[in-house]
Amino acid sequence: MTYTHVHTPIKLGNVVLKNRIIRPAHGTILGKRQMNDTLIAYHEARARGGAGCSIIEVGSVHPTSPLAIDLWDATLEDGYRKLSAVGRKYDMRIFQQLWHAGHHGMPRDGSPPWGVSPTPSVEVGIVPVQMTRSMIAEIIESYATAAQRMEAWGLDGVDVHCAHGYLPAQFLSANTNLRDDEYGGGTIQERARFVIELMEAVRSAVSKDFVVGVRLAPDLTVNGVDEAQNLAVALMLEERGLIDYVNVSIGNYNSYTKMVGGMHEPMGYELPTSVPITRAVKSPTMVIGRFRTLEECDQVIRSGDADMVGLVRAMIADPDLVTKSLAGKAEQVRPCISCNQSCVAQVVTEHGHMECAVNPGTGHELYRGDHMLHPASAAKKVLVVGGGPAGMEAARVAALRGHKVTLAEASPLLGGTLRAAAKAPTRHGMIDIASWLEMEIFRLGVDVRLSTYMDIDDVIASDAEAVIVATGSMPRMDGIQHSHPGQPIRNFERRNVISAFDLFMQRPADLGKTAVVIDDVGHYEALGACEYLLEQGLSVTYVTRLRMIAQQVQGALMVEPFLTRMRGKPFQYLIRHRAVAVEEGAVLVSPTHFTDDADLHRLPADTVVFVSANAPNRDIYEALRERNRPVHVVGDANSPRFLPVAIREGHMAGASV
Repeated sequence: MTYTHVHTPIKLGNVVLKNRIIRPAHGTILGKRQMNDTLIAYHEARARGGAGCSIIEVGSVHPTSPLAIDLWDATLEDGYRKLSAVGRKYDMRIFQQLWHAGHHGMPRDGSPPWGVSPTPSVEVGIVPVQMTRSMIAEIIESYATAAQRMEAWGLDGVDVHCAHGYLPAQFLSANTNLRDDEYGGGTIQERARFVIELMEAVRSAVSKDFVVGVRLAPDLTVNGVDEAQNLAVALMLEERGLIDYVNVSIGNYNSYTKMVGGMHEPMGYELPTSVPITRAVKSPTMVIGRFRTLEECDQVIRSGDADMVGLVRAMIADPDLVTKSLAGKAEQVRPCISCNQSCVAQVVTEHGHMECAVNPGTGHELYRGDHMLHPASAAKKVLVVGGGPAGMEAARVAALRGHKVTLAEASPLLGGTLRAAAKAPTRHGMIDIASWLEMEIFRLGVDVRLSTYMDIDDVIASDAEAVIVATGSMPRMDGIQHSHPGQPIRNFERRNVISAFDLFMQRPADLGKTAVVIDDVGHYEALGACEYLLEQGLSVTYVTRLRMIAQQVQGALMVEPFLTRMRGKPFQYLIRHRAVAVEEGAVLVSPTHFTDDADLHRLPADTVVFVSANAPNRDIYEALRERNRPVHVVGDANSPRFLPVAIREGHMAGASV
């Protein structure tokens, strides 16, 4: 494809972008409040990959807004000058997002947050100090100073964050702006005073050659800032000549799952909310919404829905998305599966940082990733045993480095447990990364041998000079729950007790009318089993020993959408409960804080699905190690965990043989 619309330059104020693909601001926590080499390397990878513009993640304009790059710290100048040099090198424009969290922030000195009104944040829960006029003036000045500093340090523009429930949006919303002075009021025009004064200060602080944009978002809450009110704000700013573009998103922390929609959301899911704004303003506009390909972006621009399209997670997964696509190699773009496991779930504190489930180089650009691979000093015959995600990534990377790779997979299909995961309702996107890995290893000439079971004798008999064991894991069906390891579920061997893996892969026909899903892990597997059983017409009860549903994936924003889909269905759940025994047509459960069988509840269950930690298939690895043979073990064969670790270990093994 030629991508005629997306590849057309666009002028924002007096600045020209070479194309209309924007890498919008998103949290990484890579800088740890600084503009350091790790964060610069992350953005350099996306610049090298062809983005027309990169908007740097939220920068705090004032010390009362923590957990961001400290723009008020003058010692960041050297880092920003290095960053701006990267932008010039690749002809990528760089904007900085200006941000204050308002009542969502907890100052590092332990003082209360600053807020519009004494209304606590759903995230922090602390009643903020209502900002006085002098505090408001101080914050407005800090925005202007930050913008001025960004221009002086070599950037091309700023993106003023007035969305997602942060301080400017708190002024705009009737839910958080309860003031009775000139900054409050019953109309959006009255509540917009802070935003207008803020944007006037920013615009006055910089030159006409410096871009000033605004980010707005209908917040999807009752009595919140809807599409019409956001449009009114955009028009007020536009009429005053204060903005060069409008960046439209959706949601706030009361509708957080919509801000970063998972794989259950369709491509362009934000458009119905964004388009009423983007089509009504005269300024250039940008939209986001789980777009993954240049073809999708081109369609948005061609239709007139926006002038620019933001690719956040798609360019987290593959920083070279633009250059590959423009070179006619779109099929080689590593797909984002919108799992949110590493890009969202890990960005919660200053101690974690963003990664990517499908790209082990993301967040580690200084020392890991495809761009850091070097040809092997001597080509070897490499045998990979197992064709799941870890094995395929190991084979792909080893082949990229010039090794002669053979991959043996016991089953007739590649993909491993991803094939089971993708059979869960709303999780079909999991197969996308398996399909991409499969295409890549065939493209790179890996000798793939399906339906080829190998034992230790077969491996030793091969002429492989290096072996990578990626034999995966199997469900552990022993009835042991972590909360009560000495008390296995009684009568667990009954025929109606199955694993989630067998439920998805074997699809038994006679499931009955009721089911209990016992979740001892807290990942998405059990939720997928519940949803599948409901689709088969069963009434389902979910039981977990943990303190919440799917505890391990709370940060990935999967649970609330799941519960929304459960509305009106024959579904119930019990947390902090364990299964005690399986009976004919039932499961007995008890609260986890009891070690005896007290307070038993009988749950109807024609089918019982047990989700537990898997057991690794390590036989080949252990046998080779005993014989002092060089061997790597990766993925679940090493230790049953989750997709990001499997792909990372496969990558590292392929890079080291």
